[in-house]
Amino acid sequence: MDIRPIRTKKDYQLALSRLELIFDAKKNSKQGDELEILSILIEKYEDEHYAIGKTNP
Repeated sequence: MDIRPIRTKKDYQLALSRLELIFDAKKNSKQGDELEILSILIEKYEDEHYAIGKTNP
């Protein structure tokens, strides 16, 4: 498991590729932990770089 911050678009693409490979990992396994951490990092990156503005009702 080589987890590091997602700072660039290339880092983001690599993280998405890795996430796709381990997507069906079992919970509480080594890959399951990696999947959970990657998901959090990807979500943080997406919130910062691809934020959806608030809607006006």
